[in-house]
Amino acid sequence: MTPSEVLDRLRREPDVDAPDLVAVDATDRLLLDTAGDALAGGARVVVVDDAYGALTLGAVAAGATDVRVHQDLLVGERALALNAGRTGLAGRYRPGSLDAGLLDGATLVLARAPKGLDALRELTELTAAAAGPDVVLLVGGRVKHMTLGMNGVLGAGFTEVSATLARQKSRVLVARGPRAGVRSTFPRCRHDAALDLDVCAHGAAFAGTRVDEGTRLLLAALPGAAPGARTALDLGCGTGVLAAALARARPDLAVTATDQSAAAVASARATLARAGLGRVAVLRDDAAGSLPDDSVDLVVCNPPFHVGAALVTAAADRLFTAAARVLRPGGELWAVWNNRLPHRAALRRLVGPTRAAAHDRRYTVSVSTGR
Repeated sequence: MTPSEVLDRLRREPDVDAPDLVAVDATDRLLLDTAGDALAGGARVVVVDDAYGALTLGAVAAGATDVRVHQDLLVGERALALNAGRTGLAGRYRPGSLDAGLLDGATLVLARAPKGLDALRELTELTAAAAGPDVVLLVGGRVKHMTLGMNGVLGAGFTEVSATLARQKSRVLVARGPRAGVRSTFPRCRHDAALDLDVCAHGAAFAGTRVDEGTRLLLAALPGAAPGARTALDLGCGTGVLAAALARARPDLAVTATDQSAAAVASARATLARAGLGRVAVLRDDAAGSLPDDSVDLVVCNPPFHVGAALVTAAADRLFTAAARVLRPGGELWAVWNNRLPHRAALRRLVGPTRAAAHDRRYTVSVSTGR
């Protein structure tokens, strides 16, 4: 099967779907075309943040025989596995964590340009430190989302950084010549004086070591949340700030934190360990899928409102549905969301009676009672 035939068979399943969301885009195709000769020539390939398998399976179809892959999002891992089975390429790649072991001896790294510079910085540092001296790092993205700052980040780890010509509004940055002495500086931790908490973050963790204003509004409201609760879930935990606040304020509360992002889970574990809250269970899980029905008294959630660059509500609705499933009857979901979004109606429909507990000019904290 040719790379083009492989790409034509890929699907987003089991991720959410919406208009303009696709399994393969122009950036995937440009990255594969840019890497074509190296893939056919036996490169030791590492793929990072392949959304649904286009880069991994495209590389295998192009002739690569040693392909390692890291996907931050669990839904991406599952989509890749389904697409590998759909194309007959199951077992032709090796998944792994984003660490020195993944990059060890790599000669070609294919990566989708991340949203934040810290995620690119962590990848750059790991690649320069652990990959082979002849490694080529290719970072592809939509032109409108790529900045000169990316060149600067790559230049801190590599002696030569260039860019391909744009094609179908996508471009690839090419980095060669890893600099000597580069080491990973992640996770990074910063003390938040208002919370008296060291917030730790890997590069791809949402908001990094910063605590966003929506989370702060929810934190201020949480003392009134489900006073009789014995179990709590931080659903989509990010760096673990909400879980840390609950566990510190209520020592008798059994707290679990879940997120589908590998970077978030590693960050939350670092934040909680630094706070002496190792008793909090942190799980990499998609929409609390490993938790049983009717098992939690309190759920707290600051849901995402983007899927990639698209503004959609489907990702939040999945988390609200998950909260409804794991909540015991009468349990409470405390969520914070942007006032522009129509979440109140969705919460009433998916979870139960919903009221506002706090709000400001940008955010609302809502309380929904499970049926």
